[in-house]
Amino acid sequence: MIEISAQVDLSHPSDRVWQALTNPQLLSRWFTETETVTQAPQRLLLHTAGLPGFHAAVDAEVTDQRAPELLVLQCQEGDRRTQLTCTITRTTEGCRLSVQETMEHGTWPAEDRDHRERYYQQTLAGRLPAILDWLAFQQVDLRRGEDPPTAELPAIALSGRVPAPADRRRRLAIVAAVTAATLTTGAALWALLPGDADQTAAPAPLPPPPTAGATNDSAAPRTTRSARPSSAAARSTPRPSRTPTATPSRTATSAAPSAATMTARYETTATRIFGYTGQVVLDNPDGPAAKSWTLVITLAEGGTVTNAQGGNWQQDGQAVTFTGAPVPAGQSQTITFDVRNPDPRTKAPEGCTIDGTPCTGL
Repeated sequence: MIEISAQVDLSHPSDRVWQALTNPQLLSRWFTETETVTQAPQRLLLHTAGLPGFHAAVDAEVTDQRAPELLVLQCQEGDRRTQLTCTITRTTEGCRLSVQETMEHGTWPAEDRDHRERYYQQTLAGRLPAILDWLAFQQVDLRRGEDPPTAELPAIALSGRVPAPADRRRRLAIVAAVTAATLTTGAALWALLPGDADQTAAPAPLPPPPTAGATNDSAAPRTTRSARPSSAAARSTPRPSRTPTATPSRTATSAAPSAATMTARYETTATRIFGYTGQVVLDNPDGPAAKSWTLVITLAEGGTVTNAQGGNWQQDGQAVTFTGAPVPAGQSQTITFDVRNPDPRTKAPEGCTIDGTPCTGL
């Protein structure tokens, strides 16, 4: 039976994800420090002691592999023995990586299991995409000016090819442009890698939700429009008993929706070279439970959501629509999503609305 599972949708080809899983140097960057056992190439020593859900280093041995689809390891951690299975499945946007770990010998306290599963999910959704973006950047094809600069070929340093003078000038110009854009985001990339997490500054506090006074302004025009010449009053004279009854009922009906109006606050919580992680907090400040809500995020051109949590979602072009159940009065709902964008300067959506009302923070 599967005791721990985590998965993430990645906008990278499966062979690149396979490289990040099987290269000890890359594995050390996004998961934990890794050593290869010299006398046994199929064995790895993972320095996991002290990580959430781990109490000792893990001696892992590869028992099955089918590149770039399947990697199976038998892991010995103290008196625990587990089987760790990594499956890579191709998707239209890239691939899906699933990690499953089952206990073969020993016991797992519920707290350790929960912490371990959470650590897997955090590294898969945060640090692994950062490493994959870095690998993609190393493989950018700068040799064909007529093709998009994100076409991927082996790194130039490994090709051994000496470019022609004109080709070299074009390449240098593109390198200068890409380098200038990357300098502003490089620090954010390395802040996601192991060893640097403690140095990441805490995000600025989200702005408070707007006060519930805006709806009072909308009542003023209705009061002004209701003021008519005496002929309008004369028309209501034959039915005096119905006039006082109708007015209060309209007032009570119009006040109910404002009590359950949802507000939303956006924040970019992490950045990478080719993307970012966004967060939207939905608030129902008071009144009854709000009705089912609709959150629409408008991405910059070329942006793609690769992983999202907190609600049902679908992407149609630049618009990403999230929906969910009613939020109880005085409570909130948090939506998080990872975005991949080919433009390294893009670190936030172009728009955000909750039931048609703009979000704050953008």
